[in-house]
Amino acid sequence: MHGQIAPGQALTLRGIGREFEVSMTPAREAVNRLVAEGALSMSSSGRVATPELSNERIEELAALRSLIEVELASRALPRAHMALIERLHTINGNIADVVSNRDAVGYIRANLEFHRTLYLRAQAPAMLAMCETVWLQLGPTMRALYTRLRRSEPPRFHRLIIAALKAGDEPGLRLAVRSDVTQGLRMLTS
Repeated sequence: MHGQIAPGQALTLRGIGREFEVSMTPAREAVNRLVAEGALSMSSSGRVATPELSNERIEELAALRSLIEVELASRALPRAHMALIERLHTINGNIADVVSNRDAVGYIRANLEFHRTLYLRAQAPAMLAMCETVWLQLGPTMRALYTRLRRSEPPRFHRLIIAALKAGDEPGLRLAVRSDVTQGLRMLTS
């Protein structure tokens, strides 16, 4: 989810077991679950790897993000309070620090923390779970994107999200979230 593994990287059950200090059975169960969620792919020969997403798949996942995350943000708006807004502002500051260090994995982790913090206020656990499944599928691809972009500042749409929350501006919030979650992914398909 955080892009710690590059797209197309092969994984072995032994390697996973060794890294997480578990036996083969829990490693196999975790791999099977991640394959079912689309976070890993398994070939007919049993080779497990992180997916290399086609442009069509990236566009599909971007569309899902724009539908689900916009709805989550909209549902969170009535429950947004100053403590949440201040927390989002702090996370966005952390993103700025990570960006200045050119840390792609840290950037993805902090960016998802920003979004998850907001979406938890929606009190829609099924939608959030679907959103996290999409994030799982995109993690390696997001790493490739952010490594290539070499960002020098946090996403500008985060500031717009925070401003819309402060103002109670639902159309502005919906637009800012939609723009934020699709902008980078569009760059991958061009």
